[in-house]
Amino acid sequence: MSEKKCDECPEGQVLRDGKCVLPEVTFADFVMSMNTSALFHLGELADPATGEKKIELVLAKHAIDTLSMMEKKTVGNLEKDEEDLLANIIYDLKMRYIKVQDR
Repeated sequence: MSEKKCDECPEGQVLRDGKCVLPEVTFADFVMSMNTSALFHLGELADPATGEKKIELVLAKHAIDTLSMMEKKTVGNLEKDEEDLLANIIYDLKMRYIKVQDR
């Protein structure tokens, strides 16, 4: 990881011990990132560059399947709030996927 001395950090970095670094990655951050990806591919979020909303069901399904795989592979290894977050997001995304698919 690249670190540099600074008083003000570039976007996405935090000041830690006088250096700009990327923030620590948490399980919840990763799950939320996959959620955002799935929502983007379901056409729920606009492309920040173009403002266009585009539906790509194959990519949305891949993100949902990745989260489902993580849920299965992490049984017994997550805190209760992490389990709940993952289960709720998977449920929500599956319902949104079905609605988009049925259109």
